[in-house]
This record gives sequence, structure tokens and C-alpha cells, in this order.
Amino acid sequence: MRFSLLVAAVVSTFALVQPAVAQTTNAAVASAPGKVGVAQTAQVNATITAIDKATRGITLKGPKGDEVKVVAGPEVKNFDQLKVGDVVQLKFMESLVLELKKGGGLKVEKTEAVGGARAKPGETPGGVVGRQVTVVGDVIKLDAATQTITVKGPERTVELKARDPEQFKLVAVGDQIQATYTEAMAVAVTPVAKPAAKAEPKKEKKGGC
Repeated sequence: MRFSLLVAAVVSTFALVQPAVAQTTNAAVASAPGKVGVAQTAQVNATITAIDKATRGITLKGPKGDEVKVVAGPEVKNFDQLKVGDVVQLKFMESLVLELKKGGGLKVEKTEAVGGARAKPGETPGGVVGRQVTVVGDVIKLDAATQTITVKGPERTVELKARDPEQFKLVAVGDQIQATYTEAMAVAVTPVAKPAAKAEPKKEKKGGC
């Protein structure tokens, strides 16, 4: 998977350590007859502490002191604009939606789509990348006692636990479940505002005798 944004490696690296350094995290759950979804968003800021122009290496420091070294690939057009002290802001979003397809009829398969955008030359470095994976599976078994739905997908068979009895009642063997997982990462660089210069105290003139 190739990311076309500010620092490709930043996205993958901070996606792994994000739970430990995230500043804000929000989660939401929504449901409708035959459809359930959950989404989570998180945001983290990291400061550039070192830049190696020769190797295009960048050292980032998270709010808890975690440091990560990454390399800006050749696709990063605005590398020369980066400087020590700039703040890299990362926003991560992921969601999962399960949707009941009554009667089936869809092809049992897994599909994946990737998209992204990056800053244009001369603009503030930044970008966004997204990925969506959709899997369709057949409902092959129902267990009313445990409220479990067995779904056979293109690669494996899984058991889904229905937390809502009313949702379970809607499902029948022969139906299909479509699961859609979406993730997106946005990266932006915010130059740090320079502190205002302190005014020098006025020197008092000493009077002569």
C-alpha cells in the first residue's frame, strides 16, 4: 500500500503507536434494522525535533516524549519547507459497518479500495489517505440460544454475536452479511508561532550634578 502524502512512514508508524500517544479519542455506535456500525476517531500531535537533509530523515516527538524516526520518500514534494519545531498533526478515523442483505444474491468476495491526496508543490506540507475493505459472506447457521450468527466468507467462516435480540430476529439462513471497514489518516504540518520579542527595559538617564 503506497501512501502519497507528507511522510508516508509517519502514517504507518503512528497508526501503530496511536493508542499510547493520542491526545483525543472518540467512539460512536449506531444501529438501524439490519444494520450496525461503530466508528472511532483519534488525534495526535508530534513535533519535528531533527531533520537530516541528506537522507531525508525526520525525527518526531509525541506528546508523551515518544520519538519516531521516519524517512520522507521522493513523493514528498514539500520536504524543503519542513523545519525543526514544526508540529505534525495526525487525525485517524476507522469505522466498521455490518449490513444485512436479505435473500443474498451478492458475490461472496473481498474487495479493497485505496485513495489519497497530497499537498501541491509550494503549499503547506500535508495530505490524506484512505482505505476501504468490503467483505460479503453467506449466513449458514443461526443459534438462537447464544444469539450467534455463523457467516461463511471468501476466506474464512466466522461467528458473530448479536447483542440486540431484535436484530437477530431479522436474520435467516441464506441471507448475507456485508461488512465494510474504512480507515483514513490525515496529516498536516503546522508551523510553530514565534514568541513575541520581549521589549528591552528603558535605561534611565542619570542626571548630572
